[in-house]
Amino acid sequence: MTDETLTTPERYEPGRHPDMPPPGSTVGVIGWLRSNLFSSPLNTILTLAALYLIYLILPPILDWAIFSANWNDGTSREECVREGACWTMIRARFWQFVYGRYPFDQRWRVDTAFLLFLVTAVPLLIDRVPGKKYLAAFVFLILPVISFFLFYGGLGLPVVDTSLWGGLMLTLILGIVGIVFSLPIGILLALGRRSDLPIIRISSVAFIEFVRAVPLITVLFMASVMLPLFLPQGVTFDKLLRAMIGIALFGAAYMAEVVRGGLQAMPRGQYEGAMALGLGYWQMMGLIILPQALKISIPGIVNTFIGLFKDTTLVIVIGLFELLGTVQQATRDANWAGLSTEGYVFAAVVYFMFCFSMSRYSVRLERKLHTGHKRR
Repeated sequence: MTDETLTTPERYEPGRHPDMPPPGSTVGVIGWLRSNLFSSPLNTILTLAALYLIYLILPPILDWAIFSANWNDGTSREECVREGACWTMIRARFWQFVYGRYPFDQRWRVDTAFLLFLVTAVPLLIDRVPGKKYLAAFVFLILPVISFFLFYGGLGLPVVDTSLWGGLMLTLILGIVGIVFSLPIGILLALGRRSDLPIIRISSVAFIEFVRAVPLITVLFMASVMLPLFLPQGVTFDKLLRAMIGIALFGAAYMAEVVRGGLQAMPRGQYEGAMALGLGYWQMMGLIILPQALKISIPGIVNTFIGLFKDTTLVIVIGLFELLGTVQQATRDANWAGLSTEGYVFAAVVYFMFCFSMSRYSVRLERKLHTGHKRR
């Protein structure tokens, strides 16, 4: 393009002039800093104050946790000679934190079950993976049966009593079972609460309001201590099974209200359009209403999942030692007395990794389905 071409206005039709590049101060890193951290005098002051607080807080934390920490192997606190964190305890008890008291020579069964879950469940979260309906059928119908026999035993495998299950293994089992079962039960309760049949509506409302009116610790206590008192003599259920049922039903009550909010957000025209097409109730709900309602409810659903996953720590009140309970047990050992901070930090990091992953996948799903989330 020559200079004459550039300086001749008639070369461009009205409204067809090329766009000029935006100022460098409004794009890239500089633009982001100006719009988010230094957009006004007040924001500038707050940003500088936050940077100063980070300067005061972060270096001592990094020094304690990393630079002056003890990373060596050992069997007691005496091995920790530096002033920083004693991660020696975490190294010495790491596999106990993962498996609890599950027998060492049988841990391959736990690894196999979770490996099967990862290989089959993770592809369900990825776009453009072929054969998802077969994977879903395997994950929700077949894999639970396989996992039960791998964890517990039978069919030639030695039996490992559930009292020996613990650590991160137990946390994941309780969390996955609670999440998987709370969603469908919650959907049914939400539909029941909006039903025109009085018996179904009243029963659903009574269950939801009763469960939401008591803390989970009460539900677990009732399931573990009180329920056996009402059963016939000689009839009992495994303590872990009772905890799973209690967690799933507790989560379902909260899930029902989240789904009900999505159902109430649906315009009346969606129902009328579905009925005009001659669809029955379950066809209307399964094909038209629920897909849209669940899409709207994604933030609330994932928030309930995260809360349910963290609430698994409460099973310690009925004698089950998941990750946090196992960490607390380790810090009470005379060999590691006084190292509760390191144990709690380790547990917090593990919980953060799982909860943050669920949160970020939720954001990704919202963007994919265009549920109103704006990227910042």
